Amino acid sequence: MQRLRLTGSALVATALLTMTTACGEDTPDSDETVVVNITDEDGSISPSGDRVEAQRGQAIDIVVTADRAGSIHVHSDPEQEFAYEAGTQTFAIEFDRAGVIEVESHETDPAQIIVTLEIR
Repeated sequence: MQRLRLTGSALVATALLTMTTACGEDTPDSDETVVVNITDEDGSISPSGDRVEAQRGQAIDIVVTADRAGSIHVHSDPEQEFAYEAGTQTFAIEFDRAGVIEVESHETDPAQIIVTLEIR
């Protein structure tokens, strides 16, 4: 009888462990590069305030297409600023800490949040 109880307990423990493992949250594949497209044309910058999610250590490409020179400011630690010319340019960034990081333009008055990066 004692052996049956131990076997039953082991089966229940295994089933519970399997269920809690299966209920874990899926994480996005951090091997894929997150691409953020920014357009600066006719005096207007888009997107405006979108939220983009990425994982710590995941590559992020900021692709700027512009009809004029300008710059974007990344409020990370340390802060980063990327100057761009008319045409299309790509800026590669990556973050090793979780947090919320605003990417904004100082070309507009007032300054405009382009995207908010949520690093998990």
